[in-house]
Amino acid sequence: MSLTTLRERLAQHLLTPADWRLEAGPTRSDFDLNPGASRWVEGPLKPAAVLIALVATDDGARVLMTRRADSLARHTGQIAFPGGRLDPGETAVDAALREAWEEVALDPEAVEVLGLSDAYETGTGYLVTPVVGWLADRPTLTASPNEVAEVFEVPWDVLMDPAMLKRDHLETPAGVRRRFWSVTYEDRYIWGVTAGIVRALRLRLYGDEGDPMLATTEDAA
Repeated sequence: MSLTTLRERLAQHLLTPADWRLEAGPTRSDFDLNPGASRWVEGPLKPAAVLIALVATDDGARVLMTRRADSLARHTGQIAFPGGRLDPGETAVDAALREAWEEVALDPEAVEVLGLSDAYETGTGYLVTPVVGWLADRPTLTASPNEVAEVFEVPWDVLMDPAMLKRDHLETPAGVRRRFWSVTYEDRYIWGVTAGIVRALRLRLYGDEGDPMLATTEDAA
């Protein structure tokens, strides 16, 4: 992994925090694969943010991810980025850094914010802004037991490899087929909103090249 090339690409292609506007709305959504589907809840979208934290290591960039606690009422055990709803007066960057501190004790001072990826609308009524951060050193993290069962890393090359991205589906109790993106890494099944955000970031950085690996290999060893 060429860390220098990757960091430069991120800085060039991401939205600057100063240009973030909540009212801009979503660019990607759960409905990209489910056209015509309705949101599961009514009312305005609830603003939220997640932190996509890239750790610079001797083996290349790796991305911090979490497995949600089994005690949570919703999305139990699912893999996610640290994140949550915006508090009143917060920006997406404020919320992403605060949630990462609360969930895994990631020091905000250790995160260099490189920019924002595409806002994502979820079927559950959230407008999620992904904040991309750079960590020059591997941090010491502590999972909040009430929210996070486990913190782990996934190689950047795995998440950005288009061959790893799959289209999956499930059937709802009403017999409706719901389609979603997924990535499997070792025994980790990354799916739904998290995989959709990963895909949106890859498209923002590398586009829809006829041979997408031509671009992604520029950032790989």
